[in-house]
This record gives sequence, C-alpha cells and structure tokens, in this order.
Amino acid sequence: MTVRGRARRTWRAAAAGLCLLLLPPLAGCGGRAAADPVTAEVQRVLDRRSAALLGHDETAFGATGTRTAYVRLRALPLASWAYRVTALHRGGPGATADAELRYRVAGYDRAPVSVRRTLTLRRTDGGRWYVTGDRPAGKSGQQLWDQGPVTAVRGAHSLVLGTGQGAAELRRYARLADRAVPAVSAAWGTAWTRRLVVLVPRSLAGMAGLLGSPASGYRGIAAVTTGEAGSPGSTPADRVVVNPEAYAVLGETGKQVVLTHETTHVATRAHTTAATPLWLSEGYADWIGYLGTGRTPSEAAPELTRAVRDGKVPAALPTDGDFAFSGDPDRLAQAYEGGWLACRMIAAHWNESRLDAFYRAVGAHDKRAGALDEALRKTLGTTPKAFTAQWRDYVRDQLG
Repeated sequence: MTVRGRARRTWRAAAAGLCLLLLPPLAGCGGRAAADPVTAEVQRVLDRRSAALLGHDETAFGATGTRTAYVRLRALPLASWAYRVTALHRGGPGATADAELRYRVAGYDRAPVSVRRTLTLRRTDGGRWYVTGDRPAGKSGQQLWDQGPVTAVRGAHSLVLGTGQGAAELRRYARLADRAVPAVSAAWGTAWTRRLVVLVPRSLAGMAGLLGSPASGYRGIAAVTTGEAGSPGSTPADRVVVNPEAYAVLGETGKQVVLTHETTHVATRAHTTAATPLWLSEGYADWIGYLGTGRTPSEAAPELTRAVRDGKVPAALPTDGDFAFSGDPDRLAQAYEGGWLACRMIAAHWNESRLDAFYRAVGAHDKRAGALDEALRKTLGTTPKAFTAQWRDYVRDQLG
C-alpha cells in the first residue's frame, strides 16, 4: 500500500504504536450459574469440550459439537481453557448460552485471560446437547482464532500467533521481538516477564476486529499493545497486536522501533497508571525504541522539526487529547515527537537512571492530580513551569 502526503506523516508518527490501557475485563455474575438441570447439562458439555481441547483429542471434541474451533486452535499452546455458563436462553430445539471463557497461554500468561462468548447449541432427538457455534459476545472483540486457523511460532523471548500468515513471515516478527526484549531490559531493567505475545492478523480489518473498534481508527497505526494499567504480577500477559498493512511499509529500522516500543509498554505496565500522562508513556516507549538506531532528532521528529522551523514551537507538553487517532495527523505526529524529546531531554540533562525513576514516581500515584508535580519536584528537582520552559528550549535547540 502506497502512503503519500498527510497520511504518510501519520504512519511515521504512529509507527511506534500506542499502548491501550484497558480496564479489567468484566467478570460474570458471582458464583456459578443457577444450577437448573438444562444449564448444568450444557455446562457439562462445555467442560468435556474444554478437556478434549486441552487433551488434543479431536474425536472427543467433535463429540461435543462443531470441530471448527479445534482446527483453528490446535496450534495454540494452552495451559488452561474453561467456560462458565452465566445465562442460558432456550428456544425450540436450540439454546444460546452466555459464557465467560478463561484461558491461559502456556509459558506466557501469568493468570487466565477472561473473555465473554456466546455459544449456540442444538439438542438431538435423543436429548443430547451439542455446540453449533462459538462467537464473541456482543460488543466484545474477536479472538485471533475467530478469524481463522492460528499459526504459532516460538522465539527465544516471544510467541508470535498469526492468522493468514505463513510461518516464515511470523518468524521475522519473532526475530524482531527477540531483539526487542533484551534491548528493553537493558534500559528499563529485568523486573518484568521478559516475554512477548505478538498477534498478527491477516489485515487491518483483522486488527480492528481483535480490538473491537472500527478499522478507520487504526489505518495508520503499525501496532498497539493491550493490557491493564498498573497491573500487578498476577494479571495476564499483554498482547501486541500488529496492523500488517501499516507494518509492511516500514523499513527494517522502523519495524524494530515498533516492536521495541510496544515491548516497552509491556515492561512498564505495572508502573503505568491513571496518573501517567501519554506524553510520558509514549515518549518513554519511543525513547527506548530509538536507542541505538542513530536517528537524529530531526530524522525522528520530522513534523515537529517542520513546525519549529516555521516558528511554531509548542507552548506546552502534549495533552492526552493530542494522541487521539481520529484527530489531526500532524498534531498526532507532533505529540509523539514531543513526548520523545521530553524523555530524551531528561536522559540527557539528568541521566537515564533519573528518567526511569521519574517514570516510576509518576506511576506510583493512582490519580493524575498532583502526580506529575510531585515527581518533578522529588525526582528531578524542578517544577512543571520550569520543566516546560526547559523542554521548549530543548525542542528549539534540537530541531531549529
């Protein structure tokens, strides 16, 4: 896909991706579903289906209903897989079950991922229930296997899962991810999982399906990371979701920057909270992403460079609203670049250790109000007004 003009600038700015901070998934109703006989029977069918999948027994899986899911899932390394029926809606010979699916990818998920599913069932003349369909519940995003058979490629530090992608292509992602993990550890430290799960759907539409959002919102975005802000060690692994259309137009350095940026979001997740402004979380991820690439400030920040040389030095650090995908692409580009330069300035003027400490100090708060002011004062010995003035001077000096 050829990218020109304004769209091209959006791709460059967002190539490093965006960390999507998600609220914890909705849990089902407390306890197990009401134990009426039909619901209990359906639950037993789903229990047998789960056991067959984990046991790699396609025949037993087929005895519980359609085998489509088995074919699509058999390459996925699962440590656990279980449904909990939360409601059953009967009608004629069939039924629809609302269910919570909890699953864990072996070696990567520290706790089960929880998603809402809708299953359709039929009853045979002999009274036996069997599954005819299994889809995302309303307003829920797809899972990768909803889009087709999953191919899995293991790297030294990564697991790359794809649909509509060959193993050779997925191995290229794994090589980049395997370089990203130690690069992030060298800058941030090793107190994180140091493992990465990368999802590569067939297309932009597939990426949007996984995120449960319109494709138009991600057209120029090469990758995003999903996860829970401020999550402790018991939460599931994050997922890096790739837009293969945007990713394909990047050069090798750009592709590496993207995965290193997203890996930074995974590493810093426990210290990224509601108190962390996007200029810091995105700027820090870009700062690590660009380490060692040799990119000059004007090369890494072309849109802000253009603005500065036109006499338009930003008056303030980027706001969270400046990072909106649906807004002005120049504004989006400059937001990423401004955040990166702020983190670069901290590392240069104070030092890299102080930058890390500043990031953690901001994230130690659970609310935005006062967090940045206190971290600036205690960690960098400055104030928001002085820091902003220093950043404006730095932007002018580096890009003018």
